[in-house]
Amino acid sequence: MQCRLGCGACCIAPSITSPIPGMPNGKPAGVRCIQLDDRNLCKIFGQPGRPAVCSDFKPDPDICGSTDAIALSVLTELEAATVRAG
Repeated sequence: MQCRLGCGACCIAPSITSPIPGMPNGKPAGVRCIQLDDRNLCKIFGQPGRPAVCSDFKPDPDICGSTDAIALSVLTELEAATVRAG
């Protein structure tokens, strides 16, 4: 599956604990990454400062679904399940 440009769900729903340029302490779940532009595209895509967790994320039909709204919903639920399990 190819990433849907402009989705941005993976830059909003999950928490990221590693530093992000402009967010040295990472970001909490549900908070829009500072590196996500107005078109929901990553401003640091492919750059060395991009967190490994971001680079390692691969779109998958089971997670991303068929719409951006589904992707955000699924990723939000997975984040919540991770917190409950942790």
